Amino acid sequence: MSLEMKLLVWSAALAFVQVVIAVLGAQMQVGLPTLAGNRENMPVIAGWAGRADRAHRNMTANLLLFAILVLVAQIAGKLDATTALGAQLFFWARLAYAVVYLLGIPWLRTAVWAVSVVGLVMIFLRVI
Repeated sequence: MSLEMKLLVWSAALAFVQVVIAVLGAQMQVGLPTLAGNRENMPVIAGWAGRADRAHRNMTANLLLFAILVLVAQIAGKLDATTALGAQLFFWARLAYAVVYLLGIPWLRTAVWAVSVVGLVMIFLRVI
């Protein structure tokens, strides 16, 4: 399996860990009965739990893009050192993003996100 495909799998694992953390945080704030209900008039999830939820939602949006790019690069036979570096930048930046977002460090969060976007762009440029 290529490095890019391995990092795609690890990125999915990271997204899973993020959703577990977000759900646990929400459960601590509003309780399991509220989360298991229809979620109408759901109270705001604040603090680190809210940040965990937003980080997870951001990860799922970016994971879709990463998956499309890696799979197209794989199928098209375009994997090379540039796509490998792009995938590494994406994964490690997304891991850092999750931690930085949970800690609530806004400007660093944006900078780390930008690094993950650079990784996506690197793969995109090899695919087109």
